[in-house]
Amino acid sequence: MSVRELVVLGTASQVPTRHRNHNGYLLRWDAEGILFDPGEGTQRQMLRAGVAAHDLNRICVTHFHGDHSLGLAGVIQRINLDQVPHEITAHYPASGRHFFERLRYATAYRETVRLTEAPVDGPDGLVTLARTEAYTLEAHRLSHPVESYGYRLTEPDGRRMLPERLAAHGIAGPDVGRLRREGELRGVTLADVSEERPGQRFAFVMDTRLCDGVHALADGCDLLVIESTFLDEDARLAADHGHLTAGQAARVARDAGVRHLVLTHFSQRYPDAGEFERQARAAGFDAELTVASDLLRVPVPKRRP
Repeated sequence: MSVRELVVLGTASQVPTRHRNHNGYLLRWDAEGILFDPGEGTQRQMLRAGVAAHDLNRICVTHFHGDHSLGLAGVIQRINLDQVPHEITAHYPASGRHFFERLRYATAYRETVRLTEAPVDGPDGLVTLARTEAYTLEAHRLSHPVESYGYRLTEPDGRRMLPERLAAHGIAGPDVGRLRREGELRGVTLADVSEERPGQRFAFVMDTRLCDGVHALADGCDLLVIESTFLDEDARLAADHGHLTAGQAARVARDAGVRHLVLTHFSQRYPDAGEFERQARAAGFDAELTVASDLLRVPVPKRRP
């Protein structure tokens, strides 16, 4: 049975707190696991959340500030200690290759796993990083004091078979599968008895000001994980430090048609996490909304009807 869900490992910005670990997010997408921004303490959070090193297939780092990358050393060494049997691919900004190498080889250990580095670099706009049968992984540059990228995962569009149309054309049983594979059967085309089913979309947007990349990544997402470091009254501070407010993140999600918005990466200056939800609602976002907390699990919404 396939599972598509986000496992939140940490939600703090800059420094961990008593109740929030450094960043860390695992996306389970059917048989694959993609780990985003493993900050300090991610290895322990994985243990608490029931996430094993064997669950990982990719690691995606948005940028090389410590709260998004200091956990790389521990995670990579755990992958090797547990002798994960499959290849793991790491994506990160190409300008930070020296940081990745330092973290990868921070201490002595025995390498037993093939870890392939695939740095992100390229022109403005969406950059394709990988294509599999289950998804296309893309990245888009964001606006932060250091080079930063957001990531988007898109499932290929499919077809939904319509029973009433199949019955009208006398197609049933094994012939349905044959028509799906071949595209035509006895003069009946796939388009005659089915309709397009949009693939699911997920996006991960961390430290950034408002920019074209934020909107491009969020467009049409079923699940959007996005930073909201500051509340709206501190918008100037957010812009100065390359971050978003709760209201800004919510307006992006509203305009992009996001179905489920996950706010995260909170400054420790705010004691009331509920204020992030209140400001997001005040900004006009009326779909499903989650203010993330550590060890929370968020399912990807079911496919659009």
